[in-house]
Amino acid sequence: MPNVATPGPSAVAAASTKQIGLFSAIAIGIGGMVGGGVYAIFGAAAGVAGSALWLSFVIGGFVALATSYNYAKLGACYPTKGGAVEFLVRGLGDGIVSGGLNIYMWVGYVIALAMYAAGFASYLMTFFPQAGIPWLPKAAAAGAVLLFTVVNVFGAAWVGRSELLTVAVNMVVLTVFAVWGLATADWEGLATANWAAPSGIVFGGGMLFIAYEGFGLVANAAGDMAAPARTLPKALYLSVCLVIVVYLGVALAVLGHLSLPHIDAAKDYALSEAAGMFMGKTGFTFIAVGALFATAAALNATLFGAANVCYMIARDGELPPAFDRMAGKHVSEGLLLTAGLVLLFVLFFDLSSVAMMGSGAFLFIYAAVAYSHLRLRGVTGGRPTLIWLSIVLCLSLLGVLGSNMFTHSKPAFWTMLGLFPVCFGLEWAYRRATGRAIKTGTGPIPVQPG
Repeated sequence: MPNVATPGPSAVAAASTKQIGLFSAIAIGIGGMVGGGVYAIFGAAAGVAGSALWLSFVIGGFVALATSYNYAKLGACYPTKGGAVEFLVRGLGDGIVSGGLNIYMWVGYVIALAMYAAGFASYLMTFFPQAGIPWLPKAAAAGAVLLFTVVNVFGAAWVGRSELLTVAVNMVVLTVFAVWGLATADWEGLATANWAAPSGIVFGGGMLFIAYEGFGLVANAAGDMAAPARTLPKALYLSVCLVIVVYLGVALAVLGHLSLPHIDAAKDYALSEAAGMFMGKTGFTFIAVGALFATAAALNATLFGAANVCYMIARDGELPPAFDRMAGKHVSEGLLLTAGLVLLFVLFFDLSSVAMMGSGAFLFIYAAVAYSHLRLRGVTGGRPTLIWLSIVLCLSLLGVLGSNMFTHSKPAFWTMLGLFPVCFGLEWAYRRATGRAIKTGTGPIPVQPG
């Protein structure tokens, strides 16, 4: 039985100042998931899964749902802004392993942010087809990063409120698209004759996992929740389940209107192409607007979570102390440094090939979080069967994804592997040079009021 402390009046007063409630937390989770992923990689995933793409969405979503159990249990006991950073340190202890994994996760968020920014810019450019200015898409992507950095400067409440707006618009767009598409679909396009082999369907699920990975951002907001033990699990499960339903509807709507060759020919804008089939000429614009809101929501939520990750791993001694200093009343240097690194990726790298690498990285991190939970189950009360299920699912999907990456995309495969020695090497070198130790929290686990 863990030693728990009963909150006094000051603790209750502090809790009352927390800014993120259930709906804002769900919005952060949905915003982190329903972003550039579903728009950008739909066509590529259909190329490997065939007309069973909808099943690949279910597979990816089921793995995300199983993994969210660990975040719900751990976040209820350790409600901090760092989320998985805190979980890994608590479960794996003060060492190179936890430090390297946390840096690896932060780099993964940076890559995801750059991908969302590039996706935002590419859909924005569809409204200016005659612009013909080569540097304009890069400028638009950089502008999006700067815009949502400013939003994050104003704190957690602004993030939650802005997420409610962007997520609401995007969910309306995708829901209308799915319902309208399902009502007019030709179900012959879903014939099992066009299904890929089982390995291809699972590979598709692995590719699409990056469209779900943002659920972990809800745990990063736990430190700003009034009652995380009650709010966090609800927000995690509801956001993942809602996104699974929406993705499933979208997949069926596209497959019900476009043949596989047609999807392949329009793989970069498959949703817009499908919308044009049953919504007329306004369909392309309708989906393009939805894509702008989706990528904006993902950029906003992921920047919020990545800045918290950066702050936590610096505070814990895994990055230089500059990352956890405050540059002003509302903004940490970690937020500015994260945004700056994202800008470098946006301006100097083509990130279209990193979707699979991003999925693989987060599958590995989520498996590591599950292993940490296994070591902490005496505190969290987690069920070993469910924890082991999440570990097996993550590693199995990672195995299938990695095998196919090695066959079809060796640069992405070696880049994903190459990040490991880089991140762990940086952690080892920094500790060796400074001797700075992780400041792991100790003492009683607080009980949240309510």
